[in-house]
Amino acid sequence: MPTTDIVASYAARLDDLRVVTLTDGEVWSARDLMDAAGYTDWRNWSKAIDRAIASVNASGLNAGDHFVGSNKMVDLGSGGKRQIEDVEITRYGCYILFQNADASKPEIAAAQAYFAVQTRRQEVEPAQAQFDPTSIAGVEMILAAASTALARVKELEPKAEAWDELAAAKGDYPVSEAAKMLARAGVPTGPQRLFEQLASMHWIFRNGHGAWEPYATVVDLGYLASKPQSHEHPRTGERIVDPAQVRVTIKGLERLRQRLTSALKAVSA
Repeated sequence: MPTTDIVASYAARLDDLRVVTLTDGEVWSARDLMDAAGYTDWRNWSKAIDRAIASVNASGLNAGDHFVGSNKMVDLGSGGKRQIEDVEITRYGCYILFQNADASKPEIAAAQAYFAVQTRRQEVEPAQAQFDPTSIAGVEMILAAASTALARVKELEPKAEAWDELAAAKGDYPVSEAAKMLARAGVPTGPQRLFEQLASMHWIFRNGHGAWEPYATVVDLGYLASKPQSHEHPRTGERIVDPAQVRVTIKGLERLRQRLTSALKAVSA
């Protein structure tokens, strides 16, 4: 079958395998995806999952947010049922998983294309699905749209007072939260972009394991902090030590706001 036909058929198939939950949004069952990925052995498929988990952690994100251990009930030939281990995976987790799977399989290439397109679309496009305004889903979408509009109005208001209040606080934040705070303060950035900006400023570097790590001098200055972290392996239950999480202090946020704002002005001048 031509690759374009495989991709087209997979779009519908992978959409059908998607489960929407109230807590985690869109997730896919690793067991369901295994067959769609052309794998017949859970042991081999779980190795790809392990590689994906390691890849997410190495990027500075928490794999536990994208790979959650679970159980799946299956039918036995005798008419009985039993539970088998499974993993619930987010859309982003699926994108990373198929990047770490056997690329020689045509199914993998098709799935990579599907999740790459869908993940990018989710990043840059607001949901515009048709809805019934009298249904629960429709009301939820209306409330979400109203919330977004209200956030936009607040974003356009003067930000100095809110930032001064934040600057008086104490603590440190993961890069993803720091990016949101900077964005609310008028600095256009996002989690991945902020990691790149920190690297270009020589605040962080990739260590021997490929994970982001702050320079000691920047930590000494009080701009960044490093927080040890670990997760429970979704299949074995074993406690795994992850790369330490890079965190931005309040002092670091203020310094970033100054430097990134100056850089933005210089570009637009």
